[in-house]
Amino acid sequence: MKAFLILEDGTVFEGIPIGAHREVISEIVFNTSMAGYLEVLTDPSYAGQAVCMTYPLIGNYGVCRDDMESSKPWPDGFIVRELSRVSSNFRCDMTLQQFLEENNVPGIAGIDTRALTKLLREKGTMNGMITTREYADTAEILPRLKAYVTGKVVEKVICREKYTVEPSVSPEENGPLSGSARFDRAAYERGVREPRPTLVRELNGAGLNVALLDFGAKANIARSLAERGCRVTVYPAFTPAEEIIASAPDGIMLSNGPGDPKECSGIIKEIRKLYDTDIPIFAICLGHQLMALATGADTYKMKYGHRGGNHPVKDLADGRVYISSQNHGYVVDMEKLDPKVAKPAFVNVNDGTNEGLIYTGKNIFTVQYHPEACPGPQDSRYLFDRFIDMMKAKGGASHA
Repeated sequence: MKAFLILEDGTVFEGIPIGAHREVISEIVFNTSMAGYLEVLTDPSYAGQAVCMTYPLIGNYGVCRDDMESSKPWPDGFIVRELSRVSSNFRCDMTLQQFLEENNVPGIAGIDTRALTKLLREKGTMNGMITTREYADTAEILPRLKAYVTGKVVEKVICREKYTVEPSVSPEENGPLSGSARFDRAAYERGVREPRPTLVRELNGAGLNVALLDFGAKANIARSLAERGCRVTVYPAFTPAEEIIASAPDGIMLSNGPGDPKECSGIIKEIRKLYDTDIPIFAICLGHQLMALATGADTYKMKYGHRGGNHPVKDLADGRVYISSQNHGYVVDMEKLDPKVAKPAFVNVNDGTNEGLIYTGKNIFTVQYHPEACPGPQDSRYLFDRFIDMMKAKGGASHA
């Protein structure tokens, strides 16, 4: 059986179907990560998009459910050069093909993903269709492709009720160790699914309560705070600011999420109310954009966005460069940023776009990239510690 990827400019790629055999129209984007395809698939920020992985072999270590960033995959489709049908990983629960089928995600393999990526870089992000139907005249479907919009996708991916993530111990990579743990491989191969092995360190966020607004939050955001000892209460995106303020959190976290930030007009009004408080705030990705919009700045859509685990970001305070994990198609317009409100804190080394802001006279800083990684380098995980230090300096230390 054949499969086809038809772009809105009329370009057609022919390959073979993977995952579910159904037709889908979506925005086509590419991700340059060499690994972490499961975290990409389960990142809610990809809602309304079909993802092309630029690395040529995808699926070789299968799917481990413990590594999922949410309860299900969110992309409309998945595009790869070669899908590995065999998984080599003792933690593997199933193959990637089985995972795509189980979750009704259609895809296409066997196409020249280099050519597709080059096309998207030259012409910009385009809409496209993944289908197993062979159209005699693709011109008839082009108007449908051009008319597609992702729309208000935040409301599709958020939690419906608030819930709490209790403090936990920290994985080895998070800091100095004061204990030890052993992974029982034999038990795991017998099907015993115990929690990931963890090594204890000093929990510098112990006693702190964080309110996390879920705009499509990846699981590792709350986990990164909980591993540092914080108690995290996750709120649906549309929760009134008054409810969050009334809970008296030590800090507020604004999460990542999908779509055009300007579609979130109601959320932006509530964020403005949070800005007017003295509560420390840390925002990531969509949260970063929404805070900027709430304080009078503007955003615009990038030509093809930043998606991958290899993006260099410079800290303007000391000139140090970090390699970051990114997934965004919109960016804050620095030409419309009031320096009396906020100043640039990070910049993308490749194209000079803004990667973070620090707000004047406020306990607020925001970043465009993903310090929680998953997938990606862990260079920027220190930002969670900076947030904890900010909460302690504001008075949260009395809880620790």
